[in-house]
Formats: sequence, structure tokens, C-alpha cells
Amino acid sequence: MLNQINGNTEGLKKSHLERLKGLFSMKTARDQFVSADIVEELTSVTLEINREVAVYINRSGKVVDVSVGDNATVTLGEVVGRRSSDRLSGIRCIHTHPQGSPALSDVDITAMEQLNLDAMAALGVQPGQAPGICVAINNMGNHGLPDNYTVVGPLSADKVVGSNELMQNILIADKRSRPSAHEIKDNLEEKAILCAVQRPGENLDAVHDSLDELAQLAKTAGVVVLHRVIQPRSRPDTATYIGRGKADEVRLQAQVLGANVIIFDSELSPAQLRNLEETTGIKIVDRTALILDIFAQRARTMEGKLQVELAQLNYLLPRLTGMGTALSRLGGGIGTRGPGETKLEVDRRRIRKRISDLNRSLEQVKKNRNLHRINRKNTPIPVVSLCGYTNSGKSTLLNRLTNSDVLAEDKLFATLDPTTRRLNLPDNKEVLLSDTVGFINKIPHHLIAAFRATLEEVQEADVLIHVVDISHPAMEKQADAVLKLLAELNIADKPMITVFNKIDKLADPLKIEMLKKRVARSVFVSALTGAGLEDFFAVLLECLPGTRVRGTYAIPYSESALIALCHTKGTVLNKEYLPEHVQLTVDLDEAVLVRVKEYRN
Repeated sequence: MLNQINGNTEGLKKSHLERLKGLFSMKTARDQFVSADIVEELTSVTLEINREVAVYINRSGKVVDVSVGDNATVTLGEVVGRRSSDRLSGIRCIHTHPQGSPALSDVDITAMEQLNLDAMAALGVQPGQAPGICVAINNMGNHGLPDNYTVVGPLSADKVVGSNELMQNILIADKRSRPSAHEIKDNLEEKAILCAVQRPGENLDAVHDSLDELAQLAKTAGVVVLHRVIQPRSRPDTATYIGRGKADEVRLQAQVLGANVIIFDSELSPAQLRNLEETTGIKIVDRTALILDIFAQRARTMEGKLQVELAQLNYLLPRLTGMGTALSRLGGGIGTRGPGETKLEVDRRRIRKRISDLNRSLEQVKKNRNLHRINRKNTPIPVVSLCGYTNSGKSTLLNRLTNSDVLAEDKLFATLDPTTRRLNLPDNKEVLLSDTVGFINKIPHHLIAAFRATLEEVQEADVLIHVVDISHPAMEKQADAVLKLLAELNIADKPMITVFNKIDKLADPLKIEMLKKRVARSVFVSALTGAGLEDFFAVLLECLPGTRVRGTYAIPYSESALIALCHTKGTVLNKEYLPEHVQLTVDLDEAVLVRVKEYRN
């Protein structure tokens, strides 16, 4: 809208709004920094309303934006007329400090640098006194200059009015403002502030542990963490999660530190996401979106990509109206990988259709997996699944046991797509060893639903290998999170071996003796060095299903239940339909042998 006043205009009289709009008609000469009329009107209006007022002036001397804040701050947002983000914008800002000095704050300087303003000026306005002014000229890129900016003042405002020296310095700085490739890369890097809420009775150490994990997730996603914020609250605020006052504080911290994303340690509601983005003007990401983004980066197989896209669309569907500038922002980053912006901007009907298509595709994946399982059952090889918290060392253990080269990194969710390898045991038996996606605390329900086809690999296993990072400070909480998810999948009663990994990093060897007494079927290994694998093999052999006996049986047609039992509980190698009976050659466990032994040939 033409000549619109931005910011906090609530409570202003109509006469004040008209005067503020009148600033748009005031011109400054091209070779001058600011006109006397603008300084006078800014001073007068600020004294009347006791709020900060900011004007943006372009190189032609035209006022292109007017914003109003409160008596301490004014939000300086994007303005019309900006050039490339790699150069100075061609716009300078003059704003007032009611009842204060003209000294520029860290927030003022940071706003100038983030918006690539030519200059930032502050007018100190007090009743009965001539305004003072302080000006920072942006030396963007710092090419050969001792500082990123040059400060002039504080001095009397009338010494700046009509001066052409400041504009000459701005034009010189503009010529220096072409950045190097390294500087462009640094500007594109995502830099984050992490936020969490501490509820009554919640241990502060637990909150810090959760933020440590969030920082690891951010690192895995390629984000640099600059700062952490913990807000004690009786319960999360329904509008902004951390409260509007704290949100304003985080906004100012982001400006000072140069953060361009704020990451929350819990899943935010659509309303909270929208309100926080409106309050801070910065991209907001919650824990769920961050995990989904990592999955989008790491999915390699078609199945993995389908599962990630389904989880992302289910997460984003109720949040489309609250995405705000995040969907129109170019350049990618957290939340824009995976299905991509063009898919997220379509209407809900098309997204729901895409979700339906993905569900059908994953159902086909499920059918294919069932066929593979049937084939595996026809081959008498037990299936052993590695499960555990993310980054506990499952892939490293798989590589050590099977001489494989599965990707193993010191990052969360290094493995996303399930991998199966043959493992030869010391007594020449063979098992199929599967590596699966790692579990995590506060795992998003979207992921559990989308990755159910993958998790079925764990459900079908004969033995579970629960890999635990014994060196991690939050080891017990991580193990509990895994056991809780296994219980949700109804597989906690399967034979399970607990493998405490990374004993090479363990500082206190007494911890091993304590855990041996507490945890049944526990072994202690280092997948990196190979220590303790003999004990692992011994326990694994004890847990494998009983040895099957091969035989040929002539089962009458009247005993159809026994024929079905042989198919479901055994491995049928040959079947022949004869006039009086069905002749089966089958591998059976001892429990089934008792039922059919009278028909053995």
C-alpha cells in the first residue's frame, strides 16, 4: 500500500498518523545525508508519541518507508528498493531514540549489517534540547578497512544536516562492497539460536541434554549454533511457546548475533509457528522439521524418499497458512529440502492427493517386503536386527561384523535406509544382519507412521540387538527411549541382546561391572576396535532359534491343519500332491516335529 506506516501504530491519533505519512513527501538533496525538515519532523513527532520512529531514504533522497516502534525499539524490516544482497542496498535509515542519547546500540549496527543499509543514524530526542545524532557508515565486506563500519558522532544534528561529506563516504563504501566468494558463502550459511522451555519439576540438566542433542541435529543439518535460550514456564505459551516478551528478546539476540533461524526443541503448533515468525521476522524451525530435513538430505533409496516426502507433507499440511515468508524465501535451507517449495505451495487438495499417492506407493513397498520375507523364510537363515538410539554405533558394528562398507559417520541419522548383510558365525552358521534407522527421543509421530514399512524389518527379526552408546552422558535416557518405541511396536518381548558399544571411550571401567549385574544378556564391545566381539558371538548363538531338522512327511489330506502348520512354522523345500496324501520335505523346529512325527517317511 502506498505511503503505509509500518510497525506499532496501535493507539496513535489520526493526526499523528497524518504527520507520519507526511514524511513520505519530504525530500533530501541527492548529495545530502538528511534534510532539516525530516530531522525537525522526526524530533517533533517522537516527543509527542514517545515512540521510536524510523525513516528509510534512498540515494535519490526519497523517503521509501516509515516505521513506528515503542519507546525502546523499532523493528527494521525489509524495504522496497533493495538491490542485490551482495551489495549495499542504496538505502539509509534515520531513527529516533526517545528520552535517550544518540549512541548507536548493537542492535542498530546489526540491523544495518543484516539489511546491507548504506548507513544507520540515531537521533537522540529529549524535551528542551537540540537533537544529537550518531551515524554509522557501512563498510560492507571490510575490504582493506580496520572495521566493518565507520561511526561519526555523537554530534549536534545541525552539523549533519546539509553536509555532503557523509554521502561521499557512502558512495566510496559502495564501491568496496562487492564481496568475495568466501563472504558470499558465509552469508548463505544458516546460523541458529536454540530455544527450549523448562517446566516446573523438570531437571535443568535434562533440558541441557535435550538442547545438546538438538545442537547435534543442527550440526548434522549443516547449521551453525550461535546461542541457546532456556525459558522457565509453568506451561508453554499457546501463542508463542516461550511468551511474547521472550520472543522479542530472542529477536534482538538474533539481530546482534547474526542468526537467521531459530530452532525450538519441541514441535510447535501451526499458530505458534505463525506467531513466532511474525514476532521475530526470522525463519522458525521446530525439532520435527529439523529431523525431517535431515531425513530429506540422507534418503537415498526410492523407499526412503517416499517415506520422507510423506512425513514432510503430513507435517506441513496443517501449517501451510502459517508458513509466511518461509515459503517465498529463496535459497533453500532447513524445511525447504525434500519435496521442495513448488510442491508445498500448491493447495491442500493437491497435497492430500499426493499424500494418498504416497501411501499407495508405500503399501506396494510393504507388499514387496512381505514377498522378500517369505523368500527369506523359505531359506532357513535367522534374521537379526540392529536397533538403538541414533549415533550409537550400529553401522560401525555392522561393518565390523560383516566386513561391509556401510556409511558410518559421527552424525545423527547417518543411516536412513535399512541395510542387510550376511553374517557368518564362529560355528559356521549364517544369519542375516539388518541395520535400521536410529531412534531418538521425542521422535515425531509423522516419522513413526511414515517409516512403519522400514520398522517392520525390526518386527520380523528373530533376535534384536539393542546397541547402546555406553560413553554417552544420557545413556540411560537413550536406552529407555528405544525400549519405549519397541513397546509401541509390540516387539519388546522378542529375544534381545543389549550391546554396550564404545567401551574404548569409557572413562570409568566400574560402570561395566554395574551394568552386567543390572542388564540381562548384556555384552560390552567396541565396534571401532573389535574388542568384546567374542562375548557377543557367544550370547548371540544362545539366542538364535532352535536348530531345525529336515525330513519328509506324508500327511493325509484330512490333516490340512498340519499341512498349514508346516508352511507357517517350517521351511518347505518340496511339496508333492499324491492320491492319498501330500508329501512334504520340510525343515521343522522340535516343537512342530512332535506334531507330525507319525507321518514321517
